[in-house]
Amino acid sequence: MDLKPYLKKMQQMVDESLEKYLPRRDELPGSIHEAMRYSIFAGGKRVRPVLMLAACEAVDGDISKALPAACAMEMIHTYSLIHDDLPAMDNDDFRRGKPTSHKVFGEAIAILAGDALLTEAFKLLSNPEFTRGLSPDVLLRVIHEIAVCAGSRGMIGGQVVDMESEGKKDIDFATVQYIHTHKTGALIKASLKCGALIGGADGSRLNAVTRYGEAVGLAFQIADDILDIEGTTEQIGKDAGSDQTRGKATYPAVIGLAESKQRASELVETAVEALAGFGEKADPLRAIATYIVKRKS
Repeated sequence: MDLKPYLKKMQQMVDESLEKYLPRRDELPGSIHEAMRYSIFAGGKRVRPVLMLAACEAVDGDISKALPAACAMEMIHTYSLIHDDLPAMDNDDFRRGKPTSHKVFGEAIAILAGDALLTEAFKLLSNPEFTRGLSPDVLLRVIHEIAVCAGSRGMIGGQVVDMESEGKKDIDFATVQYIHTHKTGALIKASLKCGALIGGADGSRLNAVTRYGEAVGLAFQIADDILDIEGTTEQIGKDAGSDQTRGKATYPAVIGLAESKQRASELVETAVEALAGFGEKADPLRAIATYIVKRKS
């Protein structure tokens, strides 16, 4: 399938919904709402919300019911980027080709903007106005899944091990695997699993989408590792080569560039194979898996 029109349509749908769900810039206190919107609308590809909508669609669900959760996932992802860029963590000057939040608004507002986006996500997930189309059982499962994957057993756990491993010479493959499957893979897997849950999947179909999410989540981070080496600053929207400069624990650092590329390709095959029992409505997921490892940004 031609993926570009599909991605554009889904990204536009997510952006329009985020515009509606987020506090207005002129709502007091304006400084924090401006900072929240600055990072949300800084040009992200909306990978996680698009994957959630595509998973919902693949299991014959109504994607309009998944939109609030998809937007909540983008809020959580953006909060993590704001905090990841802070001087106490990766100390990045640019994100998505624009100055990072703390460079524009200062560290205090950047920290609070991240905190506010995380809180806003769960406010949205629990708002009856937007979630009345979901059964209480499904909604509770979705909120629980997202909370687990965003917390210390998921994304934050991966960030902690990532920071603790930085600059060390003796990092093994198991550690890198933990970092990648938690820091990046957890939210991607949760996006897909929650999309399938909202779409009404259970049993074998839910398990298949979850397996796809595990493979795609890891492939996405390996592709990021490769882009840090082969991409340009203009392409990736932040300083190229920063992983190597900081001594980050990455796939290429541990198993080499060629093997990393091979592993990413194998994961894409695994992801696509997981969808063998699905029809053409899963074609966007199949195409996104390939896109993830071939992208240049």
